[in-house]
Amino acid sequence: MVLLTCWSSSFAIDRNALLDEANLLLLPRERQLPSLTLVDERGRSVTTDSLRGRWHLLFFGFTACPDVCPTTLSDMRRLFSQLPPAVREQLQLVLVSADPARDTPDALRTYLGYYRANFKGLTGEMAQLQKLSKAIGLPFIPEPEPEPAGNYSVSHSGNIAIVGPDGTLRGHIRAPFKLDGLRQALPALIEAE
Repeated sequence: MVLLTCWSSSFAIDRNALLDEANLLLLPRERQLPSLTLVDERGRSVTTDSLRGRWHLLFFGFTACPDVCPTTLSDMRRLFSQLPPAVREQLQLVLVSADPARDTPDALRTYLGYYRANFKGLTGEMAQLQKLSKAIGLPFIPEPEPEPAGNYSVSHSGNIAIVGPDGTLRGHIRAPFKLDGLRQALPALIEAE
């Protein structure tokens, strides 16, 4: 297991400055994710083990979000389009629903389709979503008794969790996003693996 304490020797910029420029916080130690079962945007049952094999950027939000979610997804679409293809292939952004009453798989698929960036979505039972939220340090406050057709909001973090190819939490991209810094830091992070 690599703790991301060393960076590619071809990368000459100071590691701490690079992380600051990207507003990226790496954990001193990886954290295991709990074993949970959720539902993807295609309606398929998936477990947190599906977060292995490539880097995942997890963002908690909801399809009816008026501001943070569309801005985050637009920023990430722009960032992904500016990354080298080899890096982009190793990254997957996942919108995890903080509003499962309204965010059905169909709703997630339709919403994420607007961004044309191959983003994925996860929803499921509230208890499972909150366990994942707590494990990755991205809290959200659900509506106490949501109605699927109701007009309400959900308080959630604007940060993004970074999950490594081994399925462990590695750190966070903190809002506000510094896309220029992330364009440099994410390739270095992936190459260090």
